[in-house]
Amino acid sequence: MSFEWPWQYNFPPFFTLQPNVDTRQKQLAAWCSLVLSYCRHHKLYTVDVMEAQESPVFNNKKIERKLPVEAIQVVFEELRKKGNLEWLDKNKSRCLVMWRRPEEWGKLIYQWVSKNGMNNSVFTLYELSNGDDTDGEEFHGLEDWMLQRSLQALQTEGKAEIISMDDGKGVKFF
Repeated sequence: MSFEWPWQYNFPPFFTLQPNVDTRQKQLAAWCSLVLSYCRHHKLYTVDVMEAQESPVFNNKKIERKLPVEAIQVVFEELRKKGNLEWLDKNKSRCLVMWRRPEEWGKLIYQWVSKNGMNNSVFTLYELSNGDDTDGEEFHGLEDWMLQRSLQALQTEGKAEIISMDDGKGVKFF
């Protein structure tokens, strides 16, 4: 399944931050939506700002337009304000993109556990994210840092408990 680009992507002014405040807000909302959709489609969680400028998201070769690095930083800062991005360093050169927040992943995982009657069961983190039982689930292949945050959210809600095991971490669902 190929990624579907929004109409703005082929509109040259989309690649220049607009000076009008209202127009810029709509433009940033469209950029945020595009970045999250693209990362979700390609299951991307970590983004390097300098590499991002050359990625198809910010570089439309068909119309020969590229969003400048400064504008990419503005888009990323907007995503951070919305809770969809965390910077990995003080220089803001690499970031984690959360196209689904930990609480949302936790909800999906817990729905799967409940649907399959696996409450009161213990899983290793590997089984949850890479096991045969979860193959085909949206959270299959979820990166470890996001899986742990998702399980922490479930633990806060009293739906799970993260436990230490001989070979790493596990989780018990209630």
